[in-house]
Amino acid sequence: MQTRTVKDGRPAVLKNVLNMMTLIETIRQRPERSSGFGLFYGPSGYGKTVASTYAQNEDNCLYIEVREFWTRKDFCIAFLQELGQKPVGTISQMMREIIGSLGNDPDRAVIIDEADKLVDRNMIELARDLQEMTQAPVVLVGEERLKAKLDRYERCASRVLDEVKAVPCDVDDARELAGALAPDIVITDDLLAATCVRARGSTRRVANGLYDIANFARSRGLEEVSARAYTPQSASEKYAQAREVRS
Repeated sequence: MQTRTVKDGRPAVLKNVLNMMTLIETIRQRPERSSGFGLFYGPSGYGKTVASTYAQNEDNCLYIEVREFWTRKDFCIAFLQELGQKPVGTISQMMREIIGSLGNDPDRAVIIDEADKLVDRNMIELARDLQEMTQAPVVLVGEERLKAKLDRYERCASRVLDEVKAVPCDVDDARELAGALAPDIVITDDLLAATCVRARGSTRRVANGLYDIANFARSRGLEEVSARAYTPQSASEKYAQAREVRS
């Protein structure tokens, strides 16, 4: 049986979080005038956004999450807001303001999440201009096909210094998550492994599974749950258990 340390409310540091932090530092420490793009990509649910927001909080990175409906102007507005500045003027004027701010702190990394959407909407050159004109480290985060999509834009693809493919959630990561999400419940390794298999490596689905396991345990007064003791619940049973736990 596997015991674990309570995390005292701290965020779980998973493998993809460490991979993201290593990627940022690799780009930051690159030789002068060398390529400044990093690529962090993988399937949906693998914890890429969690890794990005961790880096934002722990390393003071700028974090931009691109939305499906964004125009070039929307991108500039969101970037200036992340910088704490008031967006005014034309796209050209806002880009110059962003470039000036980044140039004043060139070691501050920029994370652009959902970067696929920049490629799909032919806006990826905005990111290239920002990186090239400021030399700031820029990490593009996206789905599995981001790398292939970026290859269509040679001026951007050739500037990728390093790339990292997100890894699936394994038992070690699940144990770390369990310590953060359910510190009062011991979840044994066999159940953690089964949860990872059911989730097909998705960190998001593993977290959902651990939430269900914790509710299962609390509703039965259990301090420890194994694969043998746990039975996945139906939606109605989950709802009833959640109501019982809240009451």
